[in-house]
Amino acid sequence: MLKRRTDLALEAKELWTESAEKETKLEGVRARDSLREGYQVTTVDILDEQGASSLGKPVGSYVTVQLDALARREEDAFGRAARAIAAELNGLLKLPEEATCLVVGLGNRAITPDAIGPGVADHTMVTRHLVEQAPEHFGSFRPVAALAAGVLGTTGVESGELVKAVAEKIRPGYIIAVDALASRSMDRVCTTVQLANTGIVPGSGVGNHRAALNRETLGVPVIAVGVPTVVDAGTLAADILAEAGQEGLDPEALAGAGDGLMVTPRDIDQRVADLVKVIGYGINLALQPGLTIEDVDLFLS
Repeated sequence: MLKRRTDLALEAKELWTESAEKETKLEGVRARDSLREGYQVTTVDILDEQGASSLGKPVGSYVTVQLDALARREEDAFGRAARAIAAELNGLLKLPEEATCLVVGLGNRAITPDAIGPGVADHTMVTRHLVEQAPEHFGSFRPVAALAAGVLGTTGVESGELVKAVAEKIRPGYIIAVDALASRSMDRVCTTVQLANTGIVPGSGVGNHRAALNRETLGVPVIAVGVPTVVDAGTLAADILAEAGQEGLDPEALAGAGDGLMVTPRDIDQRVADLVKVIGYGINLALQPGLTIEDVDLFLS
């Protein structure tokens, strides 16, 4: 049977709805739409184990911000997108004012669709050492550390092991883990950001599951931030055929189609460059609420 691969809770809910009878109610799941800075925001709350079983996601809150205006480069799209991500992130974070936060960039910076995490780490305001060493100038900042964990194939160390070691040393109040995801629709590739308070499993979007990063494994709450940068080839083929009116095609015929093949946009370099900056700035604004985008520009320049 063809399994449509997606890391987005919003899409998992859509797939469940498509496969279920119309009169069937999705128990244990609540969804709502809103607007933030002109961007559509969809929140999917998985309330219990029944909802988790139906969608194949852990119990928790999943917030998807649709960044179409950023892709179209509308006026002030960047600023609005960064502020929207910051606001939604603040809704998930429950940080005491002085608590340290560790931002972890997962993925391989040598492979563009997998470089979201390292790129965001590069755009993170690292302040932990400044707060400790020059409190007279930086005492009002939240202590923030950043780590680009790399991948097992290039470091010889599981990212989860590295993150756990760093977390045990610096004892953050929260960890924000950023990674690339997989979508079931090309329309959402590089145009959406998902925030979740459930942690993350690195590599799950491309079938390369690693150790989970969550409260259970790391001992502190983990907020996951992800951007879909690829679509599974079989999933894409099924959706294209459906849009073309080939509804009568047996899904079994596509099972195994394009195994191991992922599809990404041809302008992925520019899209990733745009997204890592807007996510990085969004995280900075959430962790340092007294700052503006211009302040972040000055700090990172």
